[in-house]
Amino acid sequence: MSLPRANYDPRRVCLNPFPELTLGKHKRTIGVYLAGALFAIANWTFLDAAILSAHSKAPWGQPGNDDPPVHVTFVDWIPGICSLLGYLDSRDDGFGDSRAVWRARLFLFIGFALMAGGLAGSVTVLVLKYFKYYGYANVSQSVCMMLSAVVLWFAQNTSSEYEYNLTL
Repeated sequence: MSLPRANYDPRRVCLNPFPELTLGKHKRTIGVYLAGALFAIANWTFLDAAILSAHSKAPWGQPGNDDPPVHVTFVDWIPGICSLLGYLDSRDDGFGDSRAVWRARLFLFIGFALMAGGLAGSVTVLVLKYFKYYGYANVSQSVCMMLSAVVLWFAQNTSSEYEYNLTL
C-alpha cells in the first residue's frame, strides 16, 4: 500500500491537479461566459433543426406533398435530454466531510456518463436516421454541452484574484 501524497486533500474530487491557466485577472469570468455561450449554441442549433423540420415541405411535384420529408420526433430529443441531465448533474459541490467524497465522485461519474450516452445516442441518430443537418445539429448539441460542462468545471476550479488563503 502506498502512502498518500503530501498535498493530498480527501475532499477533492479528482486526484490530479488542474492545469494552471493564465488568462489574466478575469479568467473565471471568461470561462463562465464561454461555458454559457457553448450551452446556448448547443441548444440553439438543435432547436433550429427541430423548428426547421416542423416547417419543412416535400419538394414540389413529388407524390405525397402532405408528408414532410423529415420530422424530428421525441426519439431525436432523447440524446439532448441525456446530455442536459448530465450537464446538470456534473456540478462540483464543495463537500465538507471526507465521507462525502465518494458521493461527489459518483455524481460526477453519472453526469459524464449521461453526457457520453447522449453523445453516443446523437451519433446513432445521425447514422441511422438522417445524415443531414438534423443529425449534425443533434451531434453538435451533445458536443457543445460536453465542452460547456468541462469549461465551466475548469472555470469554477481556477483561483480568483480576490481569493485569500488564511491559515492559522
